[in-house]
Amino acid sequence: MLGIVIGVAAVIALTAIGRGAQEQTDRRLQALGTNLLYVQSGTALTGSPVSQGAGSATTLTWQDARAIARSGGAVGAVAPSLSGRFQVVYAGSNTNTSVVGTSPEYEQVHDFVPLTGRFFNRVELERVARVAVLGQTVVRELGLTARSALGKTVRIRGEHFRVVGTLEYKGGSPPRDQDDQVLVPLTAMAARLVGTNSLSGIAVGTIAVAAAGPDRLEAARLQTANLLRRLHRLGPGQEEDFSIRSQADLRASANQIAGIFTTLLGATAAISLVVGGIGIMNIMLVSVSERTREIGLRKAVGARSGDILGQFLLEAVALSMGGGILGVVSGFAASAGVGAALGWAASVSFEAVVLSLVVSMAVGLLFGIYPSSRAARLDPAVALRSD
Repeated sequence: MLGIVIGVAAVIALTAIGRGAQEQTDRRLQALGTNLLYVQSGTALTGSPVSQGAGSATTLTWQDARAIARSGGAVGAVAPSLSGRFQVVYAGSNTNTSVVGTSPEYEQVHDFVPLTGRFFNRVELERVARVAVLGQTVVRELGLTARSALGKTVRIRGEHFRVVGTLEYKGGSPPRDQDDQVLVPLTAMAARLVGTNSLSGIAVGTIAVAAAGPDRLEAARLQTANLLRRLHRLGPGQEEDFSIRSQADLRASANQIAGIFTTLLGATAAISLVVGGIGIMNIMLVSVSERTREIGLRKAVGARSGDILGQFLLEAVALSMGGGILGVVSGFAASAGVGAALGWAASVSFEAVVLSLVVSMAVGLLFGIYPSSRAARLDPAVALRSD
């Protein structure tokens, strides 16, 4: 029974943890914004065919982002971004964090509103103002609070930026923490921190495009791709120097990986059920040998082979089902405990519970057949003479 208890509990707990991780990932991706397209710059080559990876070339500019925003149609708000990791210093505290140069539309596109203060505005963007909005992880690392940070001056690469707001809590999963970032105007990022690094204007790494509606994502993708091809003077058959991925693509990929992970966890735990089944078979074989005289006596007074077979099968199934029920209870408890330790809700599925009980019953039947049939085949005269 203990083997079945451990097997069922492990299956339920591990699949629940896997489903919880999947749901957590899905929530994190949803928190980045809805109906989003991510346009990424192209790939740089360092001595063909050595690729530096997507986003390594400076093929997208702020001008591209503004053209996409002006195109209307299926496109809603547009927010370009240029990012880098820098040391941010305040008084005697400092932290290494992601600094993102963007536009005021970032707030709308990513549904990321200030917890205190405000977001920088269009005037500050145009005037290359040195203002910053801090994520909550940065606020904490600098020894500040969401309210006390307002009006303070932080140093980034020797440049002074005045804090005008702090972002709401978003959370994240390693290695991505949405609270561990500082947002500054794109113009200030280019001019003060990284430099204008494109002949055609301020180069950006990513342009986030929000579709005008949930059902217009694919139309926004085609509209953006066609516009960028025209802006970059790409002829028919010419390879695009940018890539576009939708949030739906990211969620589908993440959910597929999480689903495989959950399946592997469940399959690994299911091995315990097989071990438990072998344990039941062994204990039933011992039971047959210890109860040989009982079997002979029952046959002598009229029990048929089917009666003996049914008796021992029922005992095997009772053992496995009892273990299965205890395993379900233990699995729920383990799921809650591990979920609390990991910081997310472990999601126990009804299907996993039913499947575990069915499998445990099947294990009892499967591994009880051989001992039961062996008991049923005993000759009553020989059985009665045994010690």
